Amino acid sequence: MNVPIRRLATVVLAMVLVLMGATTYHQFFQADKLNNDGRNVRTLYRAYGVFRGPIVVDGKSVALSTPVDDPFKFQRKYTDGSLYAAVTGYYSLVFAPTMIEASENSALNGTADELWMQRLRQLVTGEQQQGASVELTLDAKAQEAAAKALGDQKGAVVAIEPKTGKILALYSSPSYDPNQLAGHDTAKVNKNWQKLLNDDGSPLTNRAIAGDTYPPGSTFKLVTSAAALESGDYTPDTVIAAPHRLKYPGSSKELKNFADEVCSSSGKMTLDAALEMSCNTAFAGLGVKVGNDAMVEQAKKFGFDTPLSIPMTVTQSHFPPTTDDAELMRQSIGQGDDRVTPLQIAMVSAAIANGGKQMAPYLVDTVRDSSLRVVSKTSPSTLRTSVSEHTADELKSMMEDVVRSGTGVAAQIPGVTVAGKTGTAENTPGQPPHAWFTGFAPADDPKVAVAVIVEHGGQQGAEGTGGATAAPIAKAVMEAVLNG
Repeated sequence: MNVPIRRLATVVLAMVLVLMGATTYHQFFQADKLNNDGRNVRTLYRAYGVFRGPIVVDGKSVALSTPVDDPFKFQRKYTDGSLYAAVTGYYSLVFAPTMIEASENSALNGTADELWMQRLRQLVTGEQQQGASVELTLDAKAQEAAAKALGDQKGAVVAIEPKTGKILALYSSPSYDPNQLAGHDTAKVNKNWQKLLNDDGSPLTNRAIAGDTYPPGSTFKLVTSAAALESGDYTPDTVIAAPHRLKYPGSSKELKNFADEVCSSSGKMTLDAALEMSCNTAFAGLGVKVGNDAMVEQAKKFGFDTPLSIPMTVTQSHFPPTTDDAELMRQSIGQGDDRVTPLQIAMVSAAIANGGKQMAPYLVDTVRDSSLRVVSKTSPSTLRTSVSEHTADELKSMMEDVVRSGTGVAAQIPGVTVAGKTGTAENTPGQPPHAWFTGFAPADDPKVAVAVIVEHGGQQGAEGTGGATAAPIAKAVMEAVLNG
């Protein structure tokens, strides 16, 4: 009897050890994986059972959690949904969160390391777990002005405070209502999602920082000007070639100015005058003289081809190196393979406005726990020196001339000196060009730098230009900031 009993005991002991090992493995080593498995509905109940903190703009909650009578306990609500969708994103039962809802998720749901004191207090007192409030840098009036001025045209607006990097406005059009994706009726949420996906306007695309990047057109002439001035071989008064048309090397094809206009009857003009009237042939030739290496380096100094988060990840803008002078001609006027986000163009203007120092752009100003104690606050930081202070002053003066008497007169603000640059960028063959404007104000003490793109000329279509279409939008946003 002893032998069979020993064998049975050994088998039972082995089974207990296996059971204990399996339990330990799943409860400890596999815990995170199981908790985060999308099929684990308890994870959803737990996540939605927490009072998610609000997202705040100018003291007003633009995203908040409200109690509901269902197993999820709280419903995410967006009070000005379409106005802030490009910033807040959405928090959904069905789809992964986006934008601030994603990048600040740990703060909003209360699990961030900085909130350990709050969690301890709630554990001791038996309070319900709460997330932190996330206060944004946005200026509500500037955001509203951007949305109103852009209207139903496709495009985007970004505004930055040059001295700090605070993002004052970030709007993408057409927009959408995040409430459509935040509901607890999953069938309805899926239906809304498909409708948004099938919308010809692509409202889910954040045109300000992501999605398809754009050719910058003549706004890139600021980078070309900067490269020339930084070389030490040019000043705003340097006379450069500005022919009616410019032949591409090794080709019978010619580069033309906008509307085939003549920049100068003499075929020459100063660098300042060339920027003022946005002469293509002058800047195409200038880019070749400055050279590919200097152009690539200057673009990088403004932030091209460099990772960036605000805290959402921003699609990198691109200025590709080339050994082909014909391609360099196109790229030097913002065509060819140049690609940018509106945020990048706003950063170029902001760096010039800030004496050549490019500040890190950011959207999150302050995070507060449920007792309103500040747990984190963003401090302004310098990303890089884009140009010297002397070059920045020269560029600023040249941009003032653009708005005073050049292509950007529609951006003029009474009693305020505005600096700017227009752009009209060819894109899809057979489609009207994109309309661009970037600039800052007041020029002598910049409070706001802005970039505007209106796809395919907006309502003006083929007649749309940066000066006629985008500049008035930029003006409205700058005025909103300056008027408080």
